[in-house]
Amino acid sequence: MRCREYAERKGYAVVETFFDKAISGSLSDRPGVMAMLSYLKHHSGSGEIVVIIDDISRLARDTRVHTDLRLAIGLAGGKLESPSITFGDDSDSIFVENVLASASQHQRQKNGEQTKNRMRARAMNGYWVFHAPTGYAYKKTAGHGKLLVRDEPLASIIQEALEGFASGRFQTQADLKRFLEAQPEFPCKMRDGSVRYEEVVRLLRRPHYAGYIEIPEWGVSLRKGHHEGLISLATFEKIQARIKEGTRVFSSKDIGEDFPLGGFAACADCGGPLTSCWSKSKTGNKHPYYLCFTKGCASYRKSIKRDVIEEQFAAVLAGLSPSSELAGLFKHLFETAWEQGASRSEEIAKVLRADLQKTEKQIEQMLDRSTPASSLASPAILAAGRRKARTSMLSSRPNSIRRFR
Repeated sequence: MRCREYAERKGYAVVETFFDKAISGSLSDRPGVMAMLSYLKHHSGSGEIVVIIDDISRLARDTRVHTDLRLAIGLAGGKLESPSITFGDDSDSIFVENVLASASQHQRQKNGEQTKNRMRARAMNGYWVFHAPTGYAYKKTAGHGKLLVRDEPLASIIQEALEGFASGRFQTQADLKRFLEAQPEFPCKMRDGSVRYEEVVRLLRRPHYAGYIEIPEWGVSLRKGHHEGLISLATFEKIQARIKEGTRVFSSKDIGEDFPLGGFAACADCGGPLTSCWSKSKTGNKHPYYLCFTKGCASYRKSIKRDVIEEQFAAVLAGLSPSSELAGLFKHLFETAWEQGASRSEEIAKVLRADLQKTEKQIEQMLDRSTPASSLASPAILAAGRRKARTSMLSSRPNSIRRFR
């Protein structure tokens, strides 16, 4: 309003308005600034163009950036003016301009320092001060201000994922990744519905889920937070231990009848995995063996007949007979897990139905906006166009929604 009032008083015609929202004044390549400079360059031949700013701090809040933008505006054929300050080329005007630019920079830096100090002090008192981690949301709580609280159903999904990894239900991070991809409510997905491994690692390493916080770069060591944890500290430490150990599960595409224990058989001396291979004798016959290739092991490169290992494994397997009590317990656990899975499937279906209805509503709204063009088409052509558009938009949805469809 002040800029328009100033332009009217000066007799200027306002031909374009540029905005920069919520972007640091210490940057010179802000979208609004770049658009303004581009406009000046494309209209430099139409006479002098005046650039009006409300205050010197609106142009930049950094002395170097202010000088660069001031020069860029002049080179692009513009003239800088403001209702708050007179820009001139004499020594006094330049001195006042530099002082005001330095004051704006100092104010920006001081505000940043005060904000960081207050955030650090709050973090040292056990409160998280950044964006809420996945599975949490901020809620105003008496005596705490904004506090992290469980954000359902995400909180339960992440709790199940973390506890499952700690217990060994998810043997690898790939297993955990597949579990998260199967949850339609999980938000950190790519367009194809997959979850990045970086996101999986981030979930596993966050102490927030154990009710703790830590900001090493600010000198805030691991400490108990005021928010409720999704898992216990013991579970979190078990997860970190599994990550450190580099737990892996044997996976091979060429498992066959020749070496069914390949990748599972371990050396009796060092505990390392045994390598399976065929060895040709002098007579030309091939014989199956397992070997240990761990250097320093007493059994290094010593062949073990496949039949010996498989006979010993069969003997161990034959002796594994669970008691009736253990079998009953396993049946109870299986039935409980099955019921929970069925309940969870119904929740997923409900979410998918809601998402599908939302998508179809968006399709209808988009098609309704095209009434001027579609009013000339026949009903049959219009219906075919709507089906084609709906199919196209639904095909871009995550795989889980397309399967539900």
